[in-house]
Amino acid sequence: MRISTSSLLLTMSLLAMGLVGCNSSMQAFKQGVRYYDQGEYDLAIKSLGKAAEGKNASEAARINYLTAESYRQSNRFPQAIPFYQKAVEAASPEADLRFHYAYALKSAGRYAEALDQLTQYIQTNPTSKVNLEKAQREVNTLRAISALSKKQNTIQLKNISALNSPGSEYAPVVRGEELVFTGSRKEKIYKNNGLPMTGLYKVKIGQTPDETGNGAQLFSQRIFSEDANEGTPAFSKDGKIMIFARGNNGKRKGGLDVDLYISRLGNDGWTEPARLALSDSTAWDGTPAFSNDGKTLYFASNRNGGAGGIDLYRTNMDASGRFSRPVNMGRDINTPGDDMFPYVGPDNKLYFASDGHPGLGKLDIFVATRSQGIITVENIGLPYNSPMDDFGMTMIEEGKGYFASNREGGKGDDDIYFFDGTTPSPTDTPIAQTPPGQDTRRTVRYYLAGTVGENAPDRTPLDSAKVRILDVATEQPIGEAVTGKPGTFGKYALQEGKEYVIYVERPGYLTRREPFTMQGRSIPPIFLTKAETDTTFNVSVLLDRIALNKTFVLENIYYDLDKFNIRPDAAEELDKLVTVLKDNPTLRIELSSHTDTRASDAYNDRLSQNRAKAAVDYIISKGVEAERLVAKGYGERQLIVKNAITEEQHQRNRRTEFKILGY
Repeated sequence: MRISTSSLLLTMSLLAMGLVGCNSSMQAFKQGVRYYDQGEYDLAIKSLGKAAEGKNASEAARINYLTAESYRQSNRFPQAIPFYQKAVEAASPEADLRFHYAYALKSAGRYAEALDQLTQYIQTNPTSKVNLEKAQREVNTLRAISALSKKQNTIQLKNISALNSPGSEYAPVVRGEELVFTGSRKEKIYKNNGLPMTGLYKVKIGQTPDETGNGAQLFSQRIFSEDANEGTPAFSKDGKIMIFARGNNGKRKGGLDVDLYISRLGNDGWTEPARLALSDSTAWDGTPAFSNDGKTLYFASNRNGGAGGIDLYRTNMDASGRFSRPVNMGRDINTPGDDMFPYVGPDNKLYFASDGHPGLGKLDIFVATRSQGIITVENIGLPYNSPMDDFGMTMIEEGKGYFASNREGGKGDDDIYFFDGTTPSPTDTPIAQTPPGQDTRRTVRYYLAGTVGENAPDRTPLDSAKVRILDVATEQPIGEAVTGKPGTFGKYALQEGKEYVIYVERPGYLTRREPFTMQGRSIPPIFLTKAETDTTFNVSVLLDRIALNKTFVLENIYYDLDKFNIRPDAAEELDKLVTVLKDNPTLRIELSSHTDTRASDAYNDRLSQNRAKAAVDYIISKGVEAERLVAKGYGERQLIVKNAITEEQHQRNRRTEFKILGY
């Protein structure tokens, strides 16, 4: 059969159009991935949307997952839900898919579905210990969500509509008769979420909430950078020192360019901001707040050594305005999730926002109190908290003030709300009171037990291992044991808030110290349903067999580019090796440093030798004999990833190791 010329031309035209459409879809997909990798999530969403229109079925799961992640990473959780759902239906292989999907569902108040997704996630035995711990805690929270919902507060709550915009307003702070806040009102658009970049603004506090918000103006021209986000201010007691956060200019992914800055009020206004030395250049630092006496600064950071996500830290300020080394506030307050936006109220209690403590939504507002050395964290309940983000509380007086939320019914992204619990609305329902004479006290007893095994794939249980459990504060043992055939020990009574160390030794193995903290492990009262509860924590201690030339990789030993000085985060890891050497006094080791391939062989050899020597010198300064240590730089001669391309692969090659030379 002959084909007419017109039919042939039509067929070729359709094929060409199909190829053009396919190529266009593929180009949009590649562009979307590039935007995503650069942290430009709003642009990634648009490009991935075009790729999806091209019906690139082979990449459907990936497109939907990256679209959902782009919404999540730009804090638009509800919008991520349908894309997570499509990624699940397309059998996306991403390990953390159901984990993030669950939190998106929770933000929409779909608690039962969120619980189902988290349960399925836990059943996959995820490798991320932080995400696993967070998921397990969240499962308990979702099962108790009805109990959390019963905590109602009789307050008046009002959106400050005259102040809020379709953009974002948050982190309100009362300074005299002014409300200083963070607002997305600059001309430049932030590619993360498609909103204008944020700056600091001020407005006079009115007699009523409706009067607050009219005539908002820039806080200070000197504290204004057009190409960066600025916000979350904190003021000293006299109002003449301001600490705030600045960064997110798009030059570094993940917000790692966010630091704390200081400005002082002089005769001619606020001074040019200066970066605080306590900021970590490799981390996100923000949401500062002063104590009521102005001597302590609280802030949030995701620097190394925390509980998992963003943690709260504190630092003291002396009379000359210098700050001490920041201290993590511990696991009673910090969780594997994000803990941020601290505020010390007129009652001297610490209020903060968290998505790791039992809450109704993403970020909930909590209050922490200390009694007899025990810290208790409590969700402040409805209507302060909702299924979405609620954070950044500040008060005019006890029981009256402002906070921010992106809950439904708002005017924009994040809105500022006014609350007044001093004059409840007559329509409010009173909180149910406990009947007279009813005993509501709950007793919890905590215990520790565990197993000792070999640090090998089969984790063979080890008998005849000597175990001592020490109270860190008193250095006294609370229990001693020798493991039997199953390699088990315990159980021993623990106290809330205490720090312990499990000290295990066995001939032929490296002696090991395993820290164990009771901080953050107390069962929240909302979960206690019985008058008495016993709970046992089971730990697994793995011992490394001693063998000549056996090599161990040290975690998180990082150096600044082209430098070999020991950074504070590297010092923390080297201190652990110092402990190993002191616990095993006959051990002789070679400490080696390795580089990636991005320099000449000779340069990398010199750099790695200097880094190894710096690490050895540091260990010697901690009291370890020099004759037990050998420094060796291998440059790029022992690569783990031969043809590294990504930064993660290069980082695996840039490592520090120690090798057993004798014992």
